[in-house]
Amino acid sequence: MSVPPFNSTAHSTYTQSPNPSWAYGEKVDSTPAGKDWLAGESAGWKIYNTAELNEVNMHKVLKWGVVPRPIALVCTISEEGIENLAPFSWFNIVTTYPPVISFGCNNNASGGLKDTAANLKKSQGFTVNMVSEAFVENVNASAIDAPADFDEWCISGLTKEKSVQVKASRVKESAVSMECELYKCIDINHPVTGEHKNTLIIAHVKYVHVRKDVLTDRGIIDITKFKPIAPLGDVSYGRVGDAFRMPAPKWAQDEVKTEEASATL
Repeated sequence: MSVPPFNSTAHSTYTQSPNPSWAYGEKVDSTPAGKDWLAGESAGWKIYNTAELNEVNMHKVLKWGVVPRPIALVCTISEEGIENLAPFSWFNIVTTYPPVISFGCNNNASGGLKDTAANLKKSQGFTVNMVSEAFVENVNASAIDAPADFDEWCISGLTKEKSVQVKASRVKESAVSMECELYKCIDINHPVTGEHKNTLIIAHVKYVHVRKDVLTDRGIIDITKFKPIAPLGDVSYGRVGDAFRMPAPKWAQDEVKTEEASATL
């Protein structure tokens, strides 16, 4: 497949939401875009019974269907002092207070623990580093299926930076890095076969490093400067395009409107 070069001049802007005049109870087909979306229902649904899918096909359905996801570039240290660097896309926040994040780590091709999970179970602390457009190829290099005694830092072109508390380095190029301690490690076993396939890592964030140039005057991270990357399934990735503003509704302000909408149903 032939694809055009990356457009490095594109930038994100903030816009209104797709339908800013939407009212409680209003149906999706109230806008032209909504009508077009619903027209796709005429093709029907393909229903997947997960009990009937093999591992490869199940991987495709979920990895391509649950998007976008952030990338966690994780640095750990082995008992021998070798620093491992690897990206993980099954990653997100669990809670902000206490600050806890999680990511899933599949077993390696031979069925054993990957270096990241093995190192974390003997944890001396680790770092989770966010990924931006400018160094996504560097991060991709660290995904190589190298042997356990190989240091991925040397081929990534990324720079080690000393952490405040944990022994593992953080990635200097990352605009947001987190120093973490292991909170809980959960083996994910297949509910039917009992086979261990994945390890869920739950981490307590101890320190957060944020580059000052991505912060607004209010101390909020500006997504248009941060430029995070998200996996989209297969070997495809996405970046932030235009971002729209849409505050969550509040009952105290909208109680009457919601009751009026409910009364028409």
